Amino acid sequence: MLQPIVHYGTHFLLPLVIALLFYKANWKIAYLTMVAGILIDLDHLLATPIFDSGRCSIGYHPLHSWFAILFYIFLLVPKKSRLVALGLVIHIIADILDCRFM
Repeated sequence: MLQPIVHYGTHFLLPLVIALLFYKANWKIAYLTMVAGILIDLDHLLATPIFDSGRCSIGYHPLHSWFAILFYIFLLVPKKSRLVALGLVIHIIADILDCRFM
């Protein structure tokens, strides 16, 4: 019961908190940009089965690989890519927390 609350809370509430704290003037755009990080889950379509409740995404799917994660962290540095990178890193954090519950 706690796992889905932590997972989806991280996906949707953490970006909201960050948007409200650090992007007050444009919090809606900041929030939607960060939540769009969930789109990296499209790589799940490459797996068989597409969804496996016992599978950890980190290191398994291409956009959840350690190389990709390092790239997302690198994208935090330039200001122009920071919001997108925050969304991607928050997504990875949510998935890491999810894996810890397994």
